[in-house]
Amino acid sequence: MKQLISIKWLALVAGFLLLSGCATQAKYDYSAFRESRPASILVLPPLNGSPDVNATYSMLSHATLPLAESGYYVLPVTLVDETFKQNGMTTPADIHQVSASKLREIFGADAALYINVRQYGTTYAIVMSETRVTAEGRLVDLRSGKTLWEGSATASSNEGNNNSGGGLVGLLVKAVVSQIIDSLSNRGHAIAGMTSNRLLAAGRPNGILYGPRSPHYLKEGSPTP
Repeated sequence: MKQLISIKWLALVAGFLLLSGCATQAKYDYSAFRESRPASILVLPPLNGSPDVNATYSMLSHATLPLAESGYYVLPVTLVDETFKQNGMTTPADIHQVSASKLREIFGADAALYINVRQYGTTYAIVMSETRVTAEGRLVDLRSGKTLWEGSATASSNEGNNNSGGGLVGLLVKAVVSQIIDSLSNRGHAIAGMTSNRLLAAGRPNGILYGPRSPHYLKEGSPTP
């Protein structure tokens, strides 16, 4: 009898998990984005919510490529950063407080991208280590001050890992090797590139729309409302 109850319970749990996996993701409301249709984007230095001081400029260095490949003109990030410094603004927190109208007046861009790095770096445990980067993005129209799009993305060094082989010894060896690699290389920077591409490349579900320099602009292939 107990065995029959257990089977029924497992069947209910499996059914719940199956329904959860099949649940469709709510579609993003692109009405403000479609009305605005920005052509140029100003990327502001990202806020850093992680303890790693490299997070801001690592994410900033990866932001231009996916946006440019999505069809937008992106103001050179080094020029933008230097302009802020020349005007006495050296921290992302201060820069994010500048009004949309002022940014429009200084840089002439249609929209500004605000990035917040929630997690950046490597964490170590006894038998494993992981480098993870999580970031949020918000695109704001500098002509109206309206938010056009918001999203988030995560990438991890453990994606696709199979820890089933080698037992405990194998896991320990793998953890040691991984820690050595992380110590000798800046793995966080590479993972930040993956996160940036997932966050800012057009054509992803609920992602940013294609810009006017893309062949997909206003055509099939763009995320649809």
